[in-house]
Amino acid sequence: MIIFDSIIKRLQASGGISVYFENLLDGCEINKVEYAVLPKSNECNRPLERYRDCLVNELGGVFHSSYYRLPSASSLKVVTTVHDFTYEKFRNGPAKWVHSWQKNRAIQNSDLIICVSQNTANDLMKICPVDHERIRVIYNGVSDAYKPLYFETKTNDSVLFIGARVGYKNFDIAVKAVSKVDDLKLRIVGGGVLSFKEQKLLEEQLPGRFTWLGRLSDEALNKEYNSAFALLYPSSYEGFGIPIVEAMKAGCPVIAVNVSSIPEVAGDAAVLVDHPKVDTLRIALIEVLNHRNQLKIAGYKQAKMFSWDRCFQETLSVYNELM
Repeated sequence: MIIFDSIIKRLQASGGISVYFENLLDGCEINKVEYAVLPKSNECNRPLERYRDCLVNELGGVFHSSYYRLPSASSLKVVTTVHDFTYEKFRNGPAKWVHSWQKNRAIQNSDLIICVSQNTANDLMKICPVDHERIRVIYNGVSDAYKPLYFETKTNDSVLFIGARVGYKNFDIAVKAVSKVDDLKLRIVGGGVLSFKEQKLLEEQLPGRFTWLGRLSDEALNKEYNSAFALLYPSSYEGFGIPIVEAMKAGCPVIAVNVSSIPEVAGDAAVLVDHPKVDTLRIALIEVLNHRNQLKIAGYKQAKMFSWDRCFQETLSVYNELM
């Protein structure tokens, strides 16, 4: 029996961790693996539930929390997935302290630990060291919704920026880089409504050349990838970087930074810059213009390394180690 908790649903309406666990549950269904998701009702509405041990009555099996919790039953084996160390690297104050306390507690009390990239595993050994034999590196997958639409779209002059726009994501640098290339526009996906500061930056740098699209379905985002000039992903840190693989699978050239997990995920199939600077990204955009077909072909090949089925099968092997 594999026991999951559902705490991630209370913490975010959508996001990479939610997608990860939804695909693990789908994998259990498809492969007829016995599992349960707790709580089965509204029985766990305790104060500060996200920080408390999950109430579990099972006497055997494997517990896998969706967000760094432990089970109340000590008889269970425990698996924890570590996605990144963003809080530890980029946050300060109580938010960082509480998150790190909870994450470290889960890691130290887990029988096996899944890291979504080798870089995350390396960060784990620096920030919360454990016996390396307890670590398993299992890459995330990518939805089958992302694919080429050969006869439905045509390439336009829009560069995509996807996801959060906080400091280390280098949104301001991306805006300025696009502004340096004539005729390119910027289409912004997700990340919440544009702030006043972001709106001002865009109006100054890209007047009439930007669109905020809000949150998109997989199908709508796939169309954006298919028609985009490129995905510009100048993040200074990623635990994995799912949009990179989504774009490649849809035939969209990728520009990213050669740091953290990104070279693991992008391989030789993206234009990787050493530093997220305006001029280096401007040059990268021009490089995409000159090597579009090569990047698309290499991207298709690289994306084949990642699937949710492979992620589930490797995760199932981790469960089986403990059964």
